[in-house]
Amino acid sequence: MRGQRIERLIRITSRFLSSPSSPISLTGLADDFSVSKTVISDDVAVIDETLQLEGFGRIVVDRGRAGGAAYVPSLSPLRRKTFLDEMVARLGQSSRRLPAGFIYYADVLFHPATVELLGLALASDFLASKPTIVMTSEVKGIPLGLSTARALGLPLALCRFRNRASDGPAVCVHYPTPAGEARAVYMGTKQLGSDDRVLIVDDFVRGGSTVAGMCQVSREFGAQIVGVGAFILADEPAKKAVSGCQSLLRLSPGRRLYISGEEAPTEPYDDDAEGLTVL
Repeated sequence: MRGQRIERLIRITSRFLSSPSSPISLTGLADDFSVSKTVISDDVAVIDETLQLEGFGRIVVDRGRAGGAAYVPSLSPLRRKTFLDEMVARLGQSSRRLPAGFIYYADVLFHPATVELLGLALASDFLASKPTIVMTSEVKGIPLGLSTARALGLPLALCRFRNRASDGPAVCVHYPTPAGEARAVYMGTKQLGSDDRVLIVDDFVRGGSTVAGMCQVSREFGAQIVGVGAFILADEPAKKAVSGCQSLLRLSPGRRLYISGEEAPTEPYDDDAEGLTVL
């Protein structure tokens, strides 16, 4: 009997983890494992307690007639702080400095295990906003947007900087760049609807022109923007093309990365007068 319950707990947990933020019927689970709904409820309570102890979210149970439950992923404050501290230290390594004062971070966003935690952390900040779709732009925004969308159990809408025939009909929106030029961004008409609640995600926000372009796309479709999130947000310039952007990390005027919500470091990154720019 003990072995049977351990196996059942593992299998139920795998179902929750493979479908985050998606309801699973407790009655269906009881039928699948040939046990009572009370037994399944006890199992779900054990899984919920374990996930919360690990700091990776919780199981939310609908006590209504349907009796469904969903794994809602999030990072506990301690696990989040530890992870973001590691990100700051990792991106601050001198080996990441490139010619012309750039800092390299693309490998972080394109590493599946790392970007999954970044998406989980970002999704935690917008659970209360109740988005129905996540929007991002190519290229480095894609892995972060996708991991955030997966954690929220939502689809991802992608803005492209050139139209592709395989995307079908598209809406084109022009937005100004910091250099004073007009740039075009395209969104397939089948990706977004007027009843959508959009969470916009970007990898790095300096002036916010790209995010402003995505906001224009959302408005063109008549969708509601419920939040803007980023991996890194630059402190300068202070005035952005969009307001209310939340980020996991910030880049200080002294070109030092720090966790959003903490005090910005005042000393420069190093003795290099050029400082660092995010690439």
